[in-house]
Formats: sequence, structure tokens, C-alpha cells
Amino acid sequence: MSAKELNKNEETKNTNIADLDMKLEVVVVPVSNVDRAKEFYSRLGWRLDADRAVGDNFRLIQFTPPGSSSSIQFGVNLTSAAPGSAQALHLVVSDIVAARQQVVARGIDASEVFHCANGTGCRFSGVDIRVSGLHPERRSYASFVSFQDPDGNGWLLQEVTERLPGRV
Repeated sequence: MSAKELNKNEETKNTNIADLDMKLEVVVVPVSNVDRAKEFYSRLGWRLDADRAVGDNFRLIQFTPPGSSSSIQFGVNLTSAAPGSAQALHLVVSDIVAARQQVVARGIDASEVFHCANGTGCRFSGVDIRVSGLHPERRSYASFVSFQDPDGNGWLLQEVTERLPGRV
């Protein structure tokens, strides 16, 4: 090994994982019907980034929600996860009422705005109690709307108006 390679190896050993940027880029969403899912996410108004196929055994479709730096992918032979098994996928919005109106206007069946009786656990199935309406204090992170894609993958709109410390 050359001196340059040894030096690079030593630098890598001394790098703390916390010093490296790691950005969530893509989440794979398991679906049973790729074209039906493509129509649904198009209807949401998300940007279609890719629709690539290699023969009959591979297809990748990628969408990005407006304003997001992360995308979703689905397709043929992308994951072994069961269609509909992705749950509590969060989309952060600055105005939950306006976001719900926009989703419904696009023909998506969405819940009414809700908040949790105790904290934010009700966004997960069977945890805490969902209470109809905005959080009484309109607290950041505390008001939600839920909807599902045609396979039952669960999405949550979450209103965030003020970030927790350390969050951008």
C-alpha cells in the first residue's frame, strides 16, 4: 500500500460518523399495481422524476413531493415488502388546513384534521386517541391529516410551524 493510501485509511478511521452528512434521498414504497400508483402520485401533484424499465422484470418510478429534497420510488422488483406495508410516512406542511384542502381538491380521500389526546402517538395505528380538529393551541408538530395510496400505504400530513432545536 502506498503512503497516500495509508494516509487516506488513517483519515477515514479518525472520521466520526456524526461528522458526515447523510441525507435521506429515497424511500421505497411497496405497491401491487405500478400504473395505478403512478396515476395516484401524479394526481397528488408530485413531480415525476423517472419511469425506467429494463425488460418485463424491472421498472422504477420516482416521484418527489413539492418542495421536498427526498423522493419515493416504487416499481417492479424494487422491494420484497408487502404492498401497503409502508405506514406513517410523514409529509411536513406549514398549513395543515390548506394542505388538506389541496389534497382533497386533487380527488384524494383524506381524513379530517386531527390531533392527539396525549402528545403525538395517535399518528400510529392503535396508539393514543385521535381528536377531531386542530390542536387547541395550534402547537407545531401536533396537527395531522392522514390518507392512503391505493395499496394502503399510509401517509400523514403534519403541520410544523416552528422546528424543534437542532432541526433545519
